[in-house]
Amino acid sequence: MNPKIFFVFVLLPNLISESFQNPNPKTPKSTPSRAHVELTNYGFPVGLLPATTVLGYAVNDTSGDFSVRLGGACKITLPPDNYIATYSDTITGKIVKGRIAELDGIRVRAFFKWWSITGIRSSGDDIVFEVGMVTAKYPSKNFDDSPACEGQHSAS
Repeated sequence: MNPKIFFVFVLLPNLISESFQNPNPKTPKSTPSRAHVELTNYGFPVGLLPATTVLGYAVNDTSGDFSVRLGGACKITLPPDNYIATYSDTITGKIVKGRIAELDGIRVRAFFKWWSITGIRSSGDDIVFEVGMVTAKYPSKNFDDSPACEGQHSAS
């Protein structure tokens, strides 16, 4: 058999199909920051924080007061309803097992208006977002992965 024909009909289709099945098998998953890991210690998924550089993180174990400093403000699209959310460069609040209260630094756009998310609860397999007295419940699996900031590359 002619080597050129062998390459075109046997080797080339195999190379093409392998590249489509696993286009980048060596892409490592970025290492989560201490703040991302700490969320899981309190019963929350890491995806509540965007996949961006965390410059600083502090929590007072007695009071639950916490502060997260991001590498800059960040805009993401929240699953599953595709709401736009913005994160300030500093996020503060109080955290205890299964509950974040007095939250400041995360806003979501809904019904043509920006609303501050004031609290987040972990309730079984669900995450409950609080906007004042209004709540919205979503499956926590929607937040298993940290979303990238729009217009930026992940750098955690």
